[in-house]
Amino acid sequence: MGYRVVDPDDVEPPADRPCEYRSLTEPADLDEMALNVFRAEPGEQVPLAYHYHETQEEAFFVLSGTLSVETPEGTFEVPAGNLFAVDPESPHRAHNPETADETVELLAVGAPPASDDAVAYEPGDPSSDPSEDD
Repeated sequence: MGYRVVDPDDVEPPADRPCEYRSLTEPADLDEMALNVFRAEPGEQVPLAYHYHETQEEAFFVLSGTLSVETPEGTFEVPAGNLFAVDPESPHRAHNPETADETVELLAVGAPPASDDAVAYEPGDPSSDPSEDD
């Protein structure tokens, strides 16, 4: 058996991200999932780019504020206390719009963990569309 307590405030956020990001995966010694905490001010996006994952499922649980998730099917507004789930090969871009009145905080879970699984997606470009691979 194993147990760990991790305080996200003790995890140093990298400077090269578009919002505050703290990866809890390593500090929690997790092998089967990736776990991250994000805090995005109005106008900031959560991931580095519009993307999809080839094999990873993702789930965003909104702790406070309202998360906007842009997809080819439209933009989803996810309020605090709600979960947004993303299947593999489903393009998305999570962000806090410039027009937002507050910061958005969320917990993001991805499984299986995969550091090289993200594929850039360019809306309107068929060569970046995962559904075109079928």
